[in-house]
Amino acid sequence: MSELVLTLNGGSSSLKFAGYDRQTGRRLLGGAAEGLGTGETLFRADLEGAGDAGVTLQLQDHRAALLHLLDWLGEHAGSHTIAAIGHRLVHGGSQHAQPVSISSGTVALLKAVSAYAPAHLPAEIAVIEICRERFPDLLQVACFDTAFHRHMPAVARQLPIPRRLTQKGIERFGFHGLSYTFLVEELARQAGDVAAAGKLVLAHLGNGASLAAVRDRRSIDTTMGFSTSGGIPMATRSGELDPGLAFYLARTEGMSTDAFQKMVTAESGLLGMSESSGDIRTLLTLERTDRRAAEALQYYCYRIAQAVGAFAVSLSGIETLVFSGGVGEHAAEIRRRVCGRLGFLGVQLDDSANAENRAVISTSTSPVTVRVIATDEEAVICGIVRDMLAKHHTSNGDASHG
Repeated sequence: MSELVLTLNGGSSSLKFAGYDRQTGRRLLGGAAEGLGTGETLFRADLEGAGDAGVTLQLQDHRAALLHLLDWLGEHAGSHTIAAIGHRLVHGGSQHAQPVSISSGTVALLKAVSAYAPAHLPAEIAVIEICRERFPDLLQVACFDTAFHRHMPAVARQLPIPRRLTQKGIERFGFHGLSYTFLVEELARQAGDVAAAGKLVLAHLGNGASLAAVRDRRSIDTTMGFSTSGGIPMATRSGELDPGLAFYLARTEGMSTDAFQKMVTAESGLLGMSESSGDIRTLLTLERTDRRAAEALQYYCYRIAQAVGAFAVSLSGIETLVFSGGVGEHAAEIRRRVCGRLGFLGVQLDDSANAENRAVISTSTSPVTVRVIATDEEAVICGIVRDMLAKHHTSNGDASHG
């Protein structure tokens, strides 16, 4: 019987999960419950290569999804026991710059900062509480997406608002930190430590999207700021907006704060601009006959390239540009359009390599190396939990011999 490190990633309407062998770190289990609360939740799971085509269920929330997952594990993974659980938390507030072992105090702190990420944290906290009820003796670890950015320079963290608000902890946090952690580590494996310590721009492009400027393996700046709705446009999130728009819509449309929040998180971005879809693949198919789709894609690529240019200032140059996330890893046309605007920075794309999604898609003479790296946030969580398990075992062993 083997022991699993279980990783859980609760989104606004999904619960992703993975399981790894505690000793080897080999991935044994993966899957997700997607579309929670819609009446048609797709639950899919893959245990050691035995893929499940998926089943549609009526799971109303994360609690129901987690309980279904635990029942599924009991039925299909009887030869595995859970040794520890790692939770991805989208926000750790200003208090958390490192992963932490979850205690009652941790949960209380998370509830105190849940207003920072109302679409994510309440569901993630609910998952933690259920796991602590079911497995009270297991090590459970909170891994924060914001932690990677907690040591950004003050000039990148601060917001131009009254200092009394800054003193309450309102600042730019940054997100996708687990993905960026993996990308830096994977770049070191692929290209060496010198490259990983260089001037990097990392582009995590998926339904949610952001870029980060990284030097000496540390975050220097990032596009997402106080919330996950800022920065570049995304599938349904607006990205950067003039703050005066909220006041204008309140006065002219009677739009409430909640309605504005819904608009910028679920009705904007590529979906809002195209009026058809937030999916890049769909928009690329439509753009020849639909001006709105074409304009949405043009704006998307323009803002991404603009962010790369801004980070050239933050880093005093760029040595490596990495594309990742579902769009960054698979949409060669988006990469081509973004890089086509970056020739002045020294970006030279190899069209054949780009079309084939190779690991390196720049030319051999390009001053900036452009790479495609598949990210793996769950692997980062697993590594953190395994390290904490090892330390816990060592400290217990030392105590027993004291």
